[in-house]
Amino acid sequence: MTGHGSFDPNSVRKSIDVHAAQQTAWRVFTEDMGTWWPLAYYKIGKAKAIDAIVEPFSGGRWYERGEDGSTCDWGTVLAWEPFSRLLLSWDISADWQPDPTLKTEIEIRFIASGNNSTRVELEHRLLDRYGERRDEMRRVFDTEGDWGRLLASFADAAEKHG
Repeated sequence: MTGHGSFDPNSVRKSIDVHAAQQTAWRVFTEDMGTWWPLAYYKIGKAKAIDAIVEPFSGGRWYERGEDGSTCDWGTVLAWEPFSRLLLSWDISADWQPDPTLKTEIEIRFIASGNNSTRVELEHRLLDRYGERRDEMRRVFDTEGDWGRLLASFADAAEKHG
């Protein structure tokens, strides 16, 4: 990752260049999350997760759907600006449980870069809301269960649609 300036202990930033048009990248990220999010490993609810849903409006829910029809909220849509900006709250505690009071933020920007290509920049911020577990959670998001790996999976899916 280049050009992110000084280190911010309360933020993780990742970016990727996707070989797909801006609208395609947006749609695959927001409408087809279940096709690229590794639900077998990255899930919160008790049931086997079969889809991840972002409701397409500000104030909408961001959640997983289980094979038994149950849902488990991950957060809320804070800003819905097709096809350039999505702002989500991530309300999952350091113990991987839903916590609607947590309100860390994930901002995703979709920047058309010509040649049927889109630069996707993600920032997961307000990690100080994890309190004494901030450094642990920052490491998870940055290098372990990380956003970089999720973005690569997303880019693969978007390029197939491309």
